[in-house]
Amino acid sequence: MGTTAQLVLESFDRLSSTEKREVVDEILRRTRDLDWSPIDDEAIDRIAEETFLEYDLREAADGNG
Repeated sequence: MGTTAQLVLESFDRLSSTEKREVVDEILRRTRDLDWSPIDDEAIDRIAEETFLEYDLREAADGNG
């Protein structure tokens, strides 16, 4: 990831929850018509693994794990 993208993400992290939702809504609106290539099985597996790891970490932090 480039420096500019990293700066955008760091700025995003400093936003309030409401502002984050507004930014996500706008990014989704602006990107919905992009030409996306199909996601391969390896990418789907990686995304699923990352998602479940994050879920497990949050559950453990909340004392539910």
